[in-house]
Amino acid sequence: MAKSAFDEPIAALNRAASDYGVFRFCRRVLKGAGLLSLTACSMTLPVTGQIQNSDEAFTGTATGYMDGGGNLQLVSNKGAACSGNFVYVTRRDGEGVFSCNDGRSGPFKFVSTGSRGTGHGDLSGQRFTFTFGK
Repeated sequence: MAKSAFDEPIAALNRAASDYGVFRFCRRVLKGAGLLSLTACSMTLPVTGQIQNSDEAFTGTATGYMDGGGNLQLVSNKGAACSGNFVYVTRRDGEGVFSCNDGRSGPFKFVSTGSRGTGHGDLSGQRFTFTFGK
């Protein structure tokens, strides 16, 4: 495959975003460009979770946005589909609420490095733990 004139600059931007953290990188690029919209950058990461003392496991994705909010979509190995929203309350800590199509719901909290993290929550009285990231 032939290289284009954009391959090296794009590779450099990808390295910078990876090394710097995509949110800080996007904020810097947008600020440098004089843009006010912070919704242009987002990061979607894989999520895996488990209900404690149960064989029910969850997989899905969490997407964080530059405005400090985000959403998640999970599916359990027992067929439940769950979704929710979260907000960062500090640079590293976030919290949210999710609900499932089988009637369960509950709050959750997490700690993030920006590209990975861990969390826990309550899903209708059952403790739920999860990890996210690469």
